[in-house]
Amino acid sequence: MLKELKMKKLRLALVASAAAMLFSGMAVAQSAPPSQATVQGTAAAAATSDMSDGEIRKVDKDAKKLTIKHGPLKNLDMPGMTMVFSVKDDAVLDQVQSGEKVRFFAEKVDGKITVTKIEAAR
Repeated sequence: MLKELKMKKLRLALVASAAAMLFSGMAVAQSAPPSQATVQGTAAAAATSDMSDGEIRKVDKDAKKLTIKHGPLKNLDMPGMTMVFSVKDDAVLDQVQSGEKVRFFAEKVDGKITVTKIEAAR
């Protein structure tokens, strides 16, 4: 009987120490800041999944703007419509043409809704 009681106490102590190690490991994992690679990977995945479908309606190189008929812009909580966008990189204006189907990401930059990423639709 005494031996069984000692075994129960030993098992209980082992379970308690295992639980303590598990919870302390979870606390460290939750409090540790994410690595830069993790943050960039998450941001890239979010940006790719938030890209919108669109069709180039007009390329205005003088004004450095694109007119795009697009679906919803999730990150800006905006419904689909046709609108004029600024571009982050002027080189984009030479890479797209009217009638082309694209996927793009737009953000508010200095108060203007700006295309920050664009690619040909697949």
